[in-house]
Amino acid sequence: MTQVFVYGTLKKGQPNYFRMMGSTNGKAEYCGKAHTVEKYPLVIAGPYNIPFLLNVPGSGHQVKGEIYSVDNQMLQFLDEFEGCPHMYQRTLVKLQVEDWESKSSSPEATPAANSIVEAFVYNSTTYQPEWLNLPYHDKYDAYGEHGLHYTEREARD
Repeated sequence: MTQVFVYGTLKKGQPNYFRMMGSTNGKAEYCGKAHTVEKYPLVIAGPYNIPFLLNVPGSGHQVKGEIYSVDNQMLQFLDEFEGCPHMYQRTLVKLQVEDWESKSSSPEATPAANSIVEAFVYNSTTYQPEWLNLPYHDKYDAYGEHGLHYTEREARD
């Protein structure tokens, strides 16, 4: 199993969460909440108001999200869903655990609150330069106060 950090539409309560839980895509188990150790710009961009974590460490905010343990089938699905490696790139990121709920970890393998772990994240090095001028967020909610309506994949041109 591989750990993946999600910060956008794949989180609980967000428009694409069902894709994480769809058994036809593979297996994903929620592990807990965390935030990036380094600051990154999280922007909402493009005609469909998609959240992008720009791979510019040291700029922006520590970004909040969720850690999942996924099997190889789900990892392959996520690579395809995220347009990896063209739209997003999958890279390792250090995370500070806020809380850990996974029951599959043995007690000695369960990270304590505030401990540092590594997981893969889908971030972008192929973004439009003007995206660096957009507002930076520390968390993403498709239904948030930003007022930018996320367009689901099935509704796009």
